[in-house]
Amino acid sequence: MADFTALPNATYSDAFFPVSRRELTVEAGDGVFLPATLLEGEGQGPAVLVSAAAAVERRFYRAFATHLVEQGARAVLTYDYRGVGAAARGAKARTFRMKDWGVLDLPAALEALEAEAGNGPVVGIGHSFGGVALGLSGVAERFERYCLVATMNGYFRRTAEPLSVFARMNLAGVPATRLFGHVPASVGLGTALAGPIFRDWARWCRKPDFLFSDPQVPEAERFSDVRIPLMSIAMTDDRWGTREAVTAILKRFSDANPAEVWLSPEDAGRPVGHMGYFRREVRKTLWPVAVAFLLRGELPAARD
Repeated sequence: MADFTALPNATYSDAFFPVSRRELTVEAGDGVFLPATLLEGEGQGPAVLVSAAAAVERRFYRAFATHLVEQGARAVLTYDYRGVGAAARGAKARTFRMKDWGVLDLPAALEALEAEAGNGPVVGIGHSFGGVALGLSGVAERFERYCLVATMNGYFRRTAEPLSVFARMNLAGVPATRLFGHVPASVGLGTALAGPIFRDWARWCRKPDFLFSDPQVPEAERFSDVRIPLMSIAMTDDRWGTREAVTAILKRFSDANPAEVWLSPEDAGRPVGHMGYFRREVRKTLWPVAVAFLLRGELPAARD
């Protein structure tokens, strides 16, 4: 595994292409409809698929997606997984499973992006579970390259706050799904999530092998089929994505040899944590790492 602890050679640029935005509806293979946003520009760079973290809606990535188009991506698609936010409630949500995000939703979003963006390379970036989704998807070969941000094995004992993580998920989140049918945003684990999805998440986080020992997820075997260039960006102050947790998931991409990049609050000039990489405040300090890789295939230089 290549290991870089550095900022990239690329620097932030104020030059930009104008951006247009369209709202789309993406149909997954089982007939579930997913809301999506397509951003387009006049650049000739790769089209980019942005896959979210668990319990995070696509609007969280709007600034980053806009920046990619301003920097030359010809199109960027963000989308919501099934059972997230407003879709967490209702009879249909009771049939959703967390693995569907990778097995069904990511491939559907990718197909929509390919249709809308036309000919040319497609790359992807996945935040937290958005990296896991790539491994489950079975369509990794359709990307030129993929960037993982804060992607990790979610076993609670690998986090920096295991007791808090276990309690929030199993003593607050799981009972809420039994009471309401979903986890409300007020529980503090992100936006609302459909009950079966959250229970999958909590169960996986109780297991050292995460989802890889779940007999209901045979698609986990697809991780070893991923052979495209991967770059993992992780933060030294991420309480969930510790070095142990990140290393555990990267080992599952056994044939991809991911380049591993660690960034710190000192690099950003502010705390980053599990969610902070996509916040507008770090666009000049941290975003160039992902932008250089996604749009030009550039890896960071090693820090002295």
